[in-house]
Formats: sequence, C-alpha cells, structure tokens
Amino acid sequence: MIKISNISKKFFIKNTIVKALQDINLIIEEKDCFAIVGESGSGKTTLANIILGIYQQDNGDIWFEKNQLHRKRSLYQRKLIQYVQQNPMSTLNPKKTILNTISLPLKIHNVVNKNQITERVKKLLSYVGLEPEFMVRYPDTLSGGQKQRVAIARAVINEPQLILADEPTGSLDQSTSKEIFNLFLKFKSQNRSIIYATHNRELADRADYKLKIIDGNIRRSNE
Repeated sequence: MIKISNISKKFFIKNTIVKALQDINLIIEEKDCFAIVGESGSGKTTLANIILGIYQQDNGDIWFEKNQLHRKRSLYQRKLIQYVQQNPMSTLNPKKTILNTISLPLKIHNVVNKNQITERVKKLLSYVGLEPEFMVRYPDTLSGGQKQRVAIARAVINEPQLILADEPTGSLDQSTSKEIFNLFLKFKSQNRSIIYATHNRELADRADYKLKIIDGNIRRSNE
C-alpha cells in the first residue's frame, strides 16, 4: 500500500547539520502493524511528518496506492492517512463539544449527509468505548484516556487506510495504554495499517513488526 524509498532528512540547527533520517526504506502492506522504537530525537516523529506531508524529505520518494506522494496532498490523500499524537489536546478544541470535534472531518470531506453525522459519531464513540453522552461534553471534563479515545475516533471517522500514532500512550498508565493499543488492533482488523511509535516495550512487542531507528537508519529490532 505504501512504499517509502530512500528517504533522507536533515535539519540545520545552530549552524550544525543534524541528520534525522538516512536512506529509509519501508513497505507497509494492508493490515500491517509496525512498532517503531527509538530514543527521543531519533527521527520517529520526523518520519511520521514526512509521511503526512508536513515535512518535505531531502531525498527519496513515497508511493501510496501506486501514486507518488508529494508534500502538497489532495484532499483524498489527506483523508486516507491520519495521525494520532501523544497529546490529544493537539487535536481537541477545548471550546468545542466532542460531537463538533469528531464530526469536523466528516464535514470537511463531505462523507455523509448532515442528518447522518450525529448517528455516525454516536456509533464511533461506542466503538472506542465511550457512551453517547460524551457527545455533549467538553475536553476538560474527560480523563487522559478518554481524551485519547476521542482523538482516535476523530482520526478514524473517515475510514483512513493508514493510521500514524506517535507515542499515543506516552502519558497514560499501563492499563489504559493497553486499552488504547487494543483499539488500534481493532482498526487493523478492518484492513487498516498502523505505524505506531512507542517507548513501551510491551506494546511494541505486540506489533507485527518491530523496527528501531538508530543514527537515522531503520533496523529490525529483537530487543
């Protein structure tokens, strides 16, 4: 589904060249689940931002469904690749209800009729383990795990083919982390692919493939 070919990226920081990624090659097929591990600053987030089109790579290409992905993406391409961040408040608007937050992508991409939006959000909330009453609540009334469930619901409501998750359980306790990871596995069973950056060794071990970024290079990891 996605082919990453010879991707490299460097940054200039205080007159110093920092090589974040060097000749990254990766093929992600339908229903693959990749865990990417590495120290802070190793390049995990840089790789996610390049796949999303937020950063432009210095070298190399990304192919999605046999089409080359450039930094400027079509609305359709943006719909099919979604992102879940460590801090759900990066996604949630504190002044908007959960219904308004989750339904926004439906309106942007015109996926369903307006009279179907509320029911679609209700069903998705149930799927991520939240009751319908959460639709009228605001983010500051939710726990950390509940906020992350809402952020995940927002990311997947348009049925993307690839979900990128950057340390989405980093601020959660072990029990809640497992529950959140189980949600990703549920979406994987629906023919979605997952790339999951984590420091949590136990969760990384549950992925189909575990990769480690060392000195800007990806390697298979058995640790």
